Amino acid sequence: MQKHKVMMAFFIASEAFFFIGLIITYVYFNHLAQHNSMAAHYLDIRKTGIFTLALILSSVTMHIAGLNLEKGNRKIGWLIFTIILGIIFLIGQGAEYSRLYNVNITISQNLFGSSFFTLTGFHGLHVLIGLIVLMIMSRLIYSGKYQKIEAHAFKNATMYWHFVDGVWIAVFSVVYIWTMAAA
Repeated sequence: MQKHKVMMAFFIASEAFFFIGLIITYVYFNHLAQHNSMAAHYLDIRKTGIFTLALILSSVTMHIAGLNLEKGNRKIGWLIFTIILGIIFLIGQGAEYSRLYNVNITISQNLFGSSFFTLTGFHGLHVLIGLIVLMIMSRLIYSGKYQKIEAHAFKNATMYWHFVDGVWIAVFSVVYIWTMAAA
């Protein structure tokens, strides 16, 4: 395994442990503390499900962008589509936050608000960081400055993006699906 892949794997592993801790905290404070009825009442699983599909689809478009680059195709359409889908996801998350805020559910409201906003907020931050990296990569590719060294960076960005998508699948499953099933 190449050095860049090993380093990215270590980084992703450390991030995975971070998110596992946040998910366990959410489960403890909400499901064991019997706050799941509040979550089930206020969370919008349908709209969030649509934004979840956008994020999952972005992993597909990211994969296609990588395959095109490996073949020497420097067109950035698939990468731009990935960025757009990531932005759609963040807009959806912002809409969910706004809706919750309007019904007086905030990070300081109670254990549900604290654990929900912390878990989903850190995930949103990771998506934002990924989007910034993808925008930099698209600029490099578009400008013609994409070289072999950037190919390693693109592969690392791809690993990171798939990781962020995988984390959201876990978060969505616990926070939305499991919460609704338990209510």
